[in-house]
Amino acid sequence: MQRRTFLISTAAGVALAAAPVGTLSTASATTAPAMVRTLDELRAAINGAGPGDRIVVADGTYTVPADTPLLIRGTNGTERAPVTIAAQTRGGVVLEGERSFVLEASSHITLSGFSFRQTTTLDVPPDCSHIRLTRNDFQLADIEGLHWVMVRADDSVIDHNHFHGKSTLGIYLGVEGAGTEEMAQRVHIYRNHFSDHTFTGSNGGEPIRLGVSPRALSSARAVVEYNLFERCNGDPEAISVKSSDNTIRHNTIHDSFGGIVLRHGNRNRVEANHLVDGTEGLRIYGNDHVIVNNYLAGLSGRAMVIGSGSERDHLPGESPETRRGNDAPDRVLIAYNTLVNNAGTLSGESQRPHEPRDVTVADNLFVADTGQLVAMAATVRFTWSGNILWGAAADGNMPTAGGVRTDPRLVTDAHGIARPAADSPAIDAGTLRWPPVTHDIDGQPRGRLRDVGADEHSSRTPRRGPLTPADVGPEAA
Repeated sequence: MQRRTFLISTAAGVALAAAPVGTLSTASATTAPAMVRTLDELRAAINGAGPGDRIVVADGTYTVPADTPLLIRGTNGTERAPVTIAAQTRGGVVLEGERSFVLEASSHITLSGFSFRQTTTLDVPPDCSHIRLTRNDFQLADIEGLHWVMVRADDSVIDHNHFHGKSTLGIYLGVEGAGTEEMAQRVHIYRNHFSDHTFTGSNGGEPIRLGVSPRALSSARAVVEYNLFERCNGDPEAISVKSSDNTIRHNTIHDSFGGIVLRHGNRNRVEANHLVDGTEGLRIYGNDHVIVNNYLAGLSGRAMVIGSGSERDHLPGESPETRRGNDAPDRVLIAYNTLVNNAGTLSGESQRPHEPRDVTVADNLFVADTGQLVAMAATVRFTWSGNILWGAAADGNMPTAGGVRTDPRLVTDAHGIARPAADSPAIDAGTLRWPPVTHDIDGQPRGRLRDVGADEHSSRTPRRGPLTPADVGPEAA
């Protein structure tokens, strides 16, 4: 379908030069697309938009009246031809006022390049689908209890945004669903920068929250990947998972109080994340999770916690009060992780009555100079194998057959990541045969004989590493 660009007046070439990366234009060599310059023009353009249309908003600050927000109702693009509403330049359109865009019964809509400065939540409701928020700057009003973005629509995409500058109770980004127990399906959150959440309370300031307690048993199938978290100190949970069947991979959490917490839900996969120089690491509740290839270093709190439960298992039909309790971890795989120089390495909990059961802890690298490397409370039917322990820290209460004390001969690379040297005893020492973990934290193939820890020794340049601000946010590739 022919793409339309809404015109008012312009000089040739302006909008072409300003178009965000990844967008298309129908301008010819002699006629450049123009842009809307007022809120009324923007509303009119939205009302007339169809598949493939692109609306460009001229740079400037716009105060959106509370009683006439930018309503997107019944507007539908297609997978190959979304309706795109974009700022002239990234961050150049500042939207102020109580509300900005209000979405209703719409699909395949992209909002790109805006600076959001509202006093109410930007809601992506469940009667929509395929809504994309990309290359935006979110710094909403610093109001107690205000959640900045709430996604409840299936197949939404949140990418290349910057969320920053909150000091009060409230989350940056939440994913929920319709009703009280459903979850939005297949939400993809990637290449975002979450920074500078300075709320000093003990709960309620998460950068990302996937679900809430009543939705714990609902499968969301969200993918959270390649996001950077810096100075995220509003909650012990930087990524709080309260739903099932999600994938958390390739994220970097740096210099932050919060970690990754599987607080509720089952069958989540946490893979190839870097958690460095912060406080909290990885905390696990619920069943059938896979925790592999993660690197946790320099944490002043607990690096990895296999929790205890107030309930053995959460079940359909239980009361909301019961659902808020912790579900004891059962049938969890913890393998090929590297934990280096943390205040607490691997530990358990004893404050709840239900112990973890049937957990496999295999081929992990535990190195520290203080405390105990393993400090588990009660466990049932744990399988320990192939772990390497080193440093001045005591071994703790890992069974003798579960690992070996030997110097892994780590060397630190240019990014500060400790990796096994060429003569490390970690090389080819892995014991786990099933399920297969085919690649390491850097994306390098593990082969048939796998190394202990997150890194598979290789002479090749790693495909991945810890993220920096240049890798994420509105200006990243």
